[in-house]
Amino acid sequence: MSNADAIAAAASIKDPVRRELLDLVSASPQPLSRDAAAETLGLPRSTVAFHLDRLAAAGLLTVEYRRLTGKSGPGSGRPSKTYSRAPAEFSLSIPPRHYDLMGDLLASAIESAADGSTNVFDALRGAAEDAGRSEGATTGSLEVTLARTGYEPRADDSGTVLSNCPFHALVEKHTEVVCAANHSFLCGVAAACGADPDSVLLDPAPGRCCVRIAGMMVAR
Repeated sequence: MSNADAIAAAASIKDPVRRELLDLVSASPQPLSRDAAAETLGLPRSTVAFHLDRLAAAGLLTVEYRRLTGKSGPGSGRPSKTYSRAPAEFSLSIPPRHYDLMGDLLASAIESAADGSTNVFDALRGAAEDAGRSEGATTGSLEVTLARTGYEPRADDSGTVLSNCPFHALVEKHTEVVCAANHSFLCGVAAACGADPDSVLLDPAPGRCCVRIAGMMVAR
């Protein structure tokens, strides 16, 4: 889920009524109707319907139509619009961070190394490169992937500097491991997008990502 989606979701619950409705729906063991929500909160049905639909539009709730009478067939009445908490997860960070991606890479490496056929460090590099190739194949563009993953690419005289590290807090504690995975991930992205992986350099410096891309200007 992109930061833009997370920002939209966060903005949708700025209203206290929506926050209360989201909590109410989340706590309900079954999908909640507009009438039930309005009765519980003591609000007009039209007001509740408006706010529930805004939460659904932001991806925080899912909508389905159910017959609440327990009857079916002719005379059973129209299905009611009901709401449940959406399964999607939203994480907002400024600047962008993607700790979920690094967690997935680390878990994949542990699984690969569990049988003892390879060490965890090599498995991590392999998992990171595979993930990078998958991401690059999805976007088809190195520039798009860098921006979407939160690296904040910036052109300079040497090529492209990545102004932001999406794994900042982890790098501070586990520099060698996380930077190696990051480098392999971006090499995989470059290969999938038709760029030269050898131009993806592990070149740590204060205040930016540990990777620099040489000889390649990336437009912002």
